[in-house]
Amino acid sequence: MIALELLAPAKNLECGIAAIDHGADAVYIGAQRFGARAAAGNSIDDIRRLCQYAHRFGAKVFVTVNTIIYDDELTATQQLIQQLYEAEVDAILVQDMGLFRLQLPPIALHASTQTDNRTAEKVRWLRDQGFRRVVLARELSVDEIVAIHHAVPDMPLEVFVHGALCVSYSGICYASQYCFGRSANRGACAQFCRMKFDLIDADGRELEHQRHLLSLKDMNQSQHLLELIEAGATSFKIEGRLKDVGYVKNVTAAYSEALNAIIHQHPDKYCRASRGYCTYTFRPDLQKTFNRGFTTYFLHGRQPEIFSPDTPKALGEYVGKVKELRRDSFNVAGTASFANGDGLCFFNDDNELEGFRVNRAEGNRLYPQQMPARLRSGVALYRNSDQQFSRIMSRPSAERRIPIRLQLGVTSDGFSLSAEGSTVTISFEHQEAAKPQRENIIRQLSKLGGTVYECSGVDMPTDFDYFIPSSLLSDLRQQLVAALTYKTSYTTPTRNTSKTSSTGPLDPNIANNLSQQFYASDRLTAYELHPDSRPLMQCRHCLRYSLGRCVKHGGQKPDWKEPLMLRLGDGRMFRLEFDCNKCQMNVYAAD
Repeated sequence: MIALELLAPAKNLECGIAAIDHGADAVYIGAQRFGARAAAGNSIDDIRRLCQYAHRFGAKVFVTVNTIIYDDELTATQQLIQQLYEAEVDAILVQDMGLFRLQLPPIALHASTQTDNRTAEKVRWLRDQGFRRVVLARELSVDEIVAIHHAVPDMPLEVFVHGALCVSYSGICYASQYCFGRSANRGACAQFCRMKFDLIDADGRELEHQRHLLSLKDMNQSQHLLELIEAGATSFKIEGRLKDVGYVKNVTAAYSEALNAIIHQHPDKYCRASRGYCTYTFRPDLQKTFNRGFTTYFLHGRQPEIFSPDTPKALGEYVGKVKELRRDSFNVAGTASFANGDGLCFFNDDNELEGFRVNRAEGNRLYPQQMPARLRSGVALYRNSDQQFSRIMSRPSAERRIPIRLQLGVTSDGFSLSAEGSTVTISFEHQEAAKPQRENIIRQLSKLGGTVYECSGVDMPTDFDYFIPSSLLSDLRQQLVAALTYKTSYTTPTRNTSKTSSTGPLDPNIANNLSQQFYASDRLTAYELHPDSRPLMQCRHCLRYSLGRCVKHGGQKPDWKEPLMLRLGDGRMFRLEFDCNKCQMNVYAAD
């Protein structure tokens, strides 16, 4: 059986618990420091509480320690990892190889996508260093994942399946650091790629004006999970450690149901990596939560329309077209139902996204708080804030239960109750029953409400004919539940502790002396410490292709003169280099 893991994001303890309740097999969360989302830090105490909750279901907790580390932070990093180990965290995600030179506890290490994992050579090298899992680059296709799995079959592979996309390969984007002094490798990305640019050719001709040319749509692989499973991936990661609890609930539930459907079709081949089943008070719908429109990215090779040049904001779900406008209202041609307070948006005549709030909804006639001046008949409408759905998400919306089967037995001086490998006993003088007791015993022992467990049956010897007072049955049940509740699935992992110098792929982000020793390097190479002329971004997204000018892929021959330049609104320029041998676009600072 291949265990499939749904890995959900957690901004905080509340989101982490919600992820578990809605079907996650594992959760990833940030500590106070050294995570690639600096705005999503959590205390050790909260992480410990999340571990205790998750481990009840056999679910795991991973913590992001995936920034580059400076020399004066190495001691604090070692102390943090020791605290995470003592909190019974299952693994940490790592970018900086200097950590291998620290005195770490025996905690599993996962290679973050920040280590730029896009080749079998890199994955094999990471395995040899002692990593127990690799998070692959988002840009990889099914065929590329297959090739990596076949080349390194003993390395578990984690893939992103949903959420925001970085336009640059992760770990080698320095645009935010260059422009704003905020390093993506330090968890402080300023989202340079979501900004507006002009596209200028070498003659100074403006080809595109103030468009979001580097902003990608959001990933959605919900219809392609089986392909990823068959390619060799076993962990399926939802992006979103900055997202709210409603996003976590909805997206986790949607993917959990998708994985369950696959397992239902292949029950002898796959199983979930944790225990329990979930029931929901809502129907999961990926269109209902934040998205910029969806793409499968490079799953099946290079595809058109992976970027969202008109807006980096959430579009939401399409709800119909504007039909008739009046002075203070309009109606919508479509089948969607609306509620007071819904947030709607549309693209105006300047192709800019414009939003407004519905003050009152009467069927398909909507009364905005203020009528948008540029709303026109025939315009497509999108809902990016669904009030009714948000109200459901704000309340308890899922319940997760672990079915257990109880075994009642007879001991020499009383009775025993067992489940899940745990047994409790009571001493009570055996008394023959004056009338049948089986139904009452089953009824009393099955009362597991208020716990994470659900009784799927009670087994008793066929000749069981004893009287046990209901109060003693209740005591037996409570003692067993206590034994099960505090039983944890956490086990101390083994790790390759050999500290070999690198002979594999070079890391461009050496930021401390221990990392320098690890690579046997003669210098610190982190851009944050020594800015140089390397590309600010390396992108599989290519503007030549997206604008229909890639002859290699059937586009028209460009009518512009290269090199092309991107120009920010403040006038700063960035040169584009098209590396057709690698099918890659590099972004350089113009100076």
